[in-house]
Amino acid sequence: MDFVQLSREALAETLLAAGPGRDTLCAGWRTQELAAHLYLREHRPGVAAGIVVPPLAERTERRTRELAATAATGTGFTALVDRFRRGRSPISPRRLPRLAARVNLLEYFVHTEDVRRAVDEWAPRVLDADYEATLWERLVAFAGLAYRSAPVGVVLVDPGGYRHVARRAADAVAVVGAPGELVMHAFGRRTAALVTVEGSAEAVAALRG
Repeated sequence: MDFVQLSREALAETLLAAGPGRDTLCAGWRTQELAAHLYLREHRPGVAAGIVVPPLAERTERRTRELAATAATGTGFTALVDRFRRGRSPISPRRLPRLAARVNLLEYFVHTEDVRRAVDEWAPRVLDADYEATLWERLVAFAGLAYRSAPVGVVLVDPGGYRHVARRAADAVAVVGAPGELVMHAFGRRTAALVTVEGSAEAVAALRG
């Protein structure tokens, strides 16, 4: 099953349901900035290079906000989200299915939740077991990078049976939750992730700090 495409559809529908001007978990971004980011990273990779190249970050942020300004109304927002929904540019390196699975699945999942969880009342989605397994597979590949600066060791634990050492250290914590919640935690959405952190009081405080 193409979980990348399904996740793209879910993200597009979530954005359209929210509409422009809504807060997200991405600091300083409303739904139109998030939609602009999603479009630029796939269709204008040169413009979006600042996502991973710090010297270009200011230029990328400026272009993101310029595009977002065109999507501040309902009509403009719908058009931008539809352009994202239609998929990647033929010249984008992210068009290759294997690469898309590596870079887009977690991105789409997290940004869907960035919109859903930016309100006072929300509930976690009930995810298909195969989808959760795919999220876990991609999380394992990403976890070392996500927790590379953690001051303690980190072990990711899904009560359903998965376990992965993301970072080794003498003092470690276990972050326990469903795969989707562990993905949110790994992507820095700590306060919005439904997880428990287990370990010594000092280790838990160090990770939270």
